[in-house]
Amino acid sequence: MNKEEFNKEWEKFELECRSCSRCALRDNATNTVIYRGGRNAPLMIVGEAPGANEDQEGKPFVGRSGQLLQSLLASYGFSDEDYHICNICKCRPPQNRRPEPSEIMACKRLLAMQFKLVRPKVILLCGSTAYEGFFGQKVKMGDVRGKFIESNGYYIMTTFHPAYALRDPKHNIPIFEDRGKVRQKLEQLGCLPPLENIN
Repeated sequence: MNKEEFNKEWEKFELECRSCSRCALRDNATNTVIYRGGRNAPLMIVGEAPGANEDQEGKPFVGRSGQLLQSLLASYGFSDEDYHICNICKCRPPQNRRPEPSEIMACKRLLAMQFKLVRPKVILLCGSTAYEGFFGQKVKMGDVRGKFIESNGYYIMTTFHPAYALRDPKHNIPIFEDRGKVRQKLEQLGCLPPLENIN
């Protein structure tokens, strides 16, 4: 589709998100949190659900964990247009609890619409809830973390959620390593130019 058609489809998608009433999360949310970054991007980063800061600002990953994520992306030379950040659920669960399976299922249709519009080449799932929401099954992080799964031409990796690293700084290293693998994969696919130096 051309740019005009894409913009119309994107507006339709955002309207669908903001008017959604398939679960009760919207009732207590301040904002529907849809995305930040580029609308078309080679990398899609998927988290769990908005927290308090995200609910207030209407953008995902803007609190402390978002600042860590941003720092990691910058360290590997990602620009805002290189990634698209979103969540499995678009509305904040009360007290920042994990979204329930029924809430994840209610939002899955919107995530599918988002995926078709963004058309990423690499998908990075942050945390076990994102993995469960994406694949529909529970898993131990140690079994899947840092490994690519190829599905229909897409490359999907799961890593620790940045909030996990804030609770235990030793997890900064594997998260940093996983971002490096993602950057390398995008370079191999021709989506990004080689990054000569990492500071």
